[in-house]
Amino acid sequence: MNPPPFLSRALPVAGMALLVFGAFPQKPLAATPYKIVNTAQTMGTGGIDYVYTDSDGRRIYVPRGEQVLVFDLDTLKSVGAIPNARARGAAVDPKSHHGFCSSSPVVMWDTRTLQTLKTIPIQGRPDGILFEPLTERIYVFSHSQPNTTVIDSKDGSVVGTIDLGGAPEQAASDGQGHVYVDIEDKDNVAVVDVRTLKVTAHHDLGGKGGGPGGLGLDAKNHILFVMCQHPQTCVVLNADDGRILATLPIGKGTDGGGFNPATMEAFSSQGDGTLTIIKENSPTDFEVVQTLQTKSRAKTCALDTLKNQIILITTEPAPATANGAAPTPPTAPNPPGGEGRGGRGGGGGGPSLLDILVVGR
Repeated sequence: MNPPPFLSRALPVAGMALLVFGAFPQKPLAATPYKIVNTAQTMGTGGIDYVYTDSDGRRIYVPRGEQVLVFDLDTLKSVGAIPNARARGAAVDPKSHHGFCSSSPVVMWDTRTLQTLKTIPIQGRPDGILFEPLTERIYVFSHSQPNTTVIDSKDGSVVGTIDLGGAPEQAASDGQGHVYVDIEDKDNVAVVDVRTLKVTAHHDLGGKGGGPGGLGLDAKNHILFVMCQHPQTCVVLNADDGRILATLPIGKGTDGGGFNPATMEAFSSQGDGTLTIIKENSPTDFEVVQTLQTKSRAKTCALDTLKNQIILITTEPAPATANGAAPTPPTAPNPPGGEGRGGRGGGGGGPSLLDILVVGR
């Protein structure tokens, strides 16, 4: 059957329009913005610092007061606590199912039962902590000597110590033999050979950023995202030679960061109540794509690699009691230069609420 005359004239025009439209690559739709998708609150006392997510075991670890609180990563409900552990951070070896916290002494526990297995005496003032998967070791960082104590995560024995030449903050492992560590008071990133336990390089920030507190690592493309306090900047470095690739603005009071290889995004959590999201469009092209409002003092964060969600923590004053009296508000975070920006901020002056925030799409 022959088409009507008007349709005969329209078909070639429509075909040409399709050809022209299809000849130009279409700009992909912007990624869905991040938002707070879940929250939880629990009453308690004591300051907080780092939050840690065990994505395999589906647990969140929050050191607070004299214990490490443990929550279900999916429901945010409490599942227990590690007692007698006044710590700053926690880390887990998913293979041996052993957990550790940066306390003095270090406490080692079974992540399935939460039972303490042993305590490990170390020197220094434990602060940050990292699990290194290639050698299956725990790195405990200190602002005083020794800067790093390395522990075998299988049996809890101390393997050795490392002089980083300054005060370490956050660290990241590439899983291929290198650990990268922010050196807060020297404005550089130390590179550690995990086999020899020696520092092989210091990547200087070249005056582009100071007081680094957060760190993200794109291990595949060998790119470091160094989150700095002053100025409020992410300095992007080549992890191999320390070349500065870019600088990008972030919020005020960074104390945590990371990188998600599934989304090719770096992120930085800030004490001013913001979370900065940086997109790696290519190994030479980076941009800030979102600044999300979170909560005041939510300055440390961790990544749930299973759900591609970011976990943050903070504290806030507890509600007034039945007689109308307000409890003592939490103390302010320690300022830079004292116990370090990684100090146990908030909740030190009396009962306060611990807030857990889950950020996702």
